[in-house]
Amino acid sequence: MSGGKGQASPRRILLSFDIEEFDVPREHGVELPMEEQARISVAGTEAILDILKEHQVKATFFSTANFAQLAPAVITRLLDEGHELASHGYYHWTFETADLKRSKDALETQTGVTIRGYRQARMMPVAEQEVQRAGYTYNSSLNPTFIPGRYMHLSGPRTYFMKEGILQIPASVTPILRFPLFWLSCHNLPFGLYRWLCRRTLRHDGYLVVYFHPWEFFPLGDHPELRLPFIVRNNSGEGMKERLSKWISAFKEEGSSFVTFTEFIDNLNSLS
Repeated sequence: MSGGKGQASPRRILLSFDIEEFDVPREHGVELPMEEQARISVAGTEAILDILKEHQVKATFFSTANFAQLAPAVITRLLDEGHELASHGYYHWTFETADLKRSKDALETQTGVTIRGYRQARMMPVAEQEVQRAGYTYNSSLNPTFIPGRYMHLSGPRTYFMKEGILQIPASVTPILRFPLFWLSCHNLPFGLYRWLCRRTLRHDGYLVVYFHPWEFFPLGDHPELRLPFIVRNNSGEGMKERLSKWISAFKEEGSSFVTFTEFIDNLNSLS
C-alpha cells in the first residue's frame, strides 16, 4: 500500500497531539520536577480538548504511558469525548525497545481500549520489526523533511506507505520543497501563510497530518526561567489557542473532515 492523491477519501485532516511530560526545558539545562512537567501538559491538554469540543472535531492523542499514569482524568476525558488514544512510548526522555510493548500494555491496562498506533518521541527512527512485534497497526514516527540538528529524511516517502507490515503515516510536508507543516511552523509563520501551505498540501495529497504538543498551549513566554528559545515560546499559550481554533474553523468551512488515524486507516481498508 502506498499513499497518493485520490487513493484516500479527499480532504481528510488527521489532527494529532503528542501528550507527554514537559521535558523541553531539560534540553536547555533546566530540570523541572515531574509533577510540574505533568501539570503544564495537563493544562495544555485540557485547553486542546476544550477547543476540539467547541468545534466538534476528533483527534488522535499519542501519549506516553508515564503521562497517562500521572494524568488519568485527562486520559479518561479525551476517550469519553471520542478521541483516539495511541502510544508515544513509555517515557519521553528515554527509550528502550521493550518500551514499545510496555507502553502499549500499560495504556491498554489503564484504559481498557486497544492501542493501534505508535509515534516515537521527537519523531526519531524506530525499528519497524519491533513496532510490529509489539502489536501496533500503524506508525507515525516519520517527518519526511530536514530539521537541522534533528534529522534528515528528505529521501523518505511523503505520504502513507507500508513497511515491514506496518502502515506508515508520515507527518505532512509540502509537495516538492518538503516544507514541514508541524507545530513550529504554526508558531512562527504568518498564520495566513501556514494555512495556505496546509490547504495546498491537503488538496495535493487528499489528506493532511499535523501534530502539536500540550505545552504549546501554556504561556511559555511568561516563564523566562525555562530558557526556551523564541521559536518555541512564540505564540504559545493564548496565541496557539487562537491559531488552532481559527485553523480548525477555516478547514471546516471549506468542507474538510477531521478524522482519527484509525478512522483514516479503516477507510483505506474499505477502499482496498
